[in-house]
Amino acid sequence: MKIYTKTGDDGTTSLFSGGRVSKTHLRVEAYGTVDELNSVLGLVRAYHPHARTDAWLARVQRQLFNLGADLATPLDSKADWVIRMDAETVTWLEQTIDEMTAELPELKNFILPGGSLAAAHLHIARTVCRRVERIVVRLQDHEPLGDHVLNYLNRLSDFLFTLARWENMQAGIPEDKWSTR
Repeated sequence: MKIYTKTGDDGTTSLFSGGRVSKTHLRVEAYGTVDELNSVLGLVRAYHPHARTDAWLARVQRQLFNLGADLATPLDSKADWVIRMDAETVTWLEQTIDEMTAELPELKNFILPGGSLAAAHLHIARTVCRRVERIVVRLQDHEPLGDHVLNYLNRLSDFLFTLARWENMQAGIPEDKWSTR
C-alpha cells in the first residue's frame, strides 16, 4: 500500500464516514491537533519515564486514536465501527488522577512547568490538550459532537498536569513554585 494517494492535493481530505472537507475545516483541525498531542506523548515515552507513566501514556495514546476517529466522523454518519468517547474512559482518567494525587504533596501554589525531560514535555502535552479543547468547543458551536468528547479533553489536561508533577516526584525533582518576585 502506498502512503501517498494524491487525493489531498486539492486541499481537501476524506472523513472516516466518507465525504471530503477542506483541510482547514474545524473538524480536521481538531483531530489533527489530537494527532499532535499523541506525538508529544510519544516523545515523553521516548524519554523512558517511570514504568507506570509509560503504561498510562500507552493507554492514553490508544484513547487518542479513538478520539481522533470520533472527531473525524460526524455523529449522523453510518459509521457504527467508530469507537466514541465514553463515560468509562473519563472515569479511568479521574481514578488515575486520584491515585497520583494521593501520592503527591498538596498543591498550594502555582508551579512552573519543567523538571525532568519527561515532565517538561508532559506540560507541553497539557497545553496542546487545552488547544484541542478550544478547537473542539469551536467545532461544537457548528456541529454536534459526542457527549463525552469535551469531558475527556478537560479531564485529560488535568491528568497530564498531575502526571507531570507525579513524574517529577518519581525523578526526585522538586516543584518550582511560582512567586511574583
